[in-house]
Amino acid sequence: MSVTASAANTGAAPAASLLRRLGQGKALPVSLVVAAILLIWYGFTVYLNTPWQIGVYERAGAEWTAADLVRDTMAQDRPVLPAPHQVVAEIWKTTVETRPTSNRSLLKHAWITLSSTLLGFAIGTLLGVLLAVGIVHNRAMDRSVMPWVIASQTIPILAIAPMIIVVLNAVGLSGLLPKALISTYLSFFPVVVGMVKGFRSPEAIQLDLMRTYNASRPQVFFKLRWPAALPYLFTSMKVAVAISLVGAIVGELPTGAVAGLGARLLAGSYYGQTIQIWAALFMAAALAAILVALVGLGQRLVTARMGGRS
Repeated sequence: MSVTASAANTGAAPAASLLRRLGQGKALPVSLVVAAILLIWYGFTVYLNTPWQIGVYERAGAEWTAADLVRDTMAQDRPVLPAPHQVVAEIWKTTVETRPTSNRSLLKHAWITLSSTLLGFAIGTLLGVLLAVGIVHNRAMDRSVMPWVIASQTIPILAIAPMIIVVLNAVGLSGLLPKALISTYLSFFPVVVGMVKGFRSPEAIQLDLMRTYNASRPQVFFKLRWPAALPYLFTSMKVAVAISLVGAIVGELPTGAVAGLGARLLAGSYYGQTIQIWAALFMAAALAAILVALVGLGQRLVTARMGGRS
């Protein structure tokens, strides 16, 4: 008996040690959260799709069991809420099993939206940095421009997007640029706010030291203010690049676009293709995660280049 207990304790020790190591890292907590989300998702899938499925049974006069109901609620063609495996199957079908040049390819739609996102993000970042430089170095701009920058974000994007599209179409601008400008409208704000904070982050004693060395304003900017503002820049860019994607998708909605993730969402809502809608949403979320990760990678590279800790 003692030999058996000793063997059991010996076998349990590595398992407990493994669980302890997993608990100290990120794998186990993330896995538990994902499992909980999937469990709740499947539960709501059955709950929300049950009324329709029961109606199908009643119209067909078929006998059914609880197991049949659970199985069929997760296999509807146009469910109220698709099951996770249905969304995964749709993403696989429209990315791997479909040619990237096909109009049914989710990769093609994602690339079209990504093009508008990147252009709008680039313009918004450049505009935000330039405005921040002016606000920090010019008291008149600080008092006049900054309030307007803040007020601009109180206008709902769903209200201003159609106006931007109509005005630009009236002057002959269509396609990529109008959607990019909507992304610019959303993305420049976090960059302005972050960079103003970053440019003003050097302490007074540091500025006094630069004046003691008789440094010019450009030297103060490039040798003190700009390096101090870089952490704020990358933090702002992470927010801006994600919101640029939202702007690009919103910009596709009022244009009647036939391509892009926004067009995919619109077509899915027109024809009741909820699985298509959820697949496009997950593709947009994946794009946002990749873009934010790329900005974070750039931040680590720049920080390491400057001799800081990433």
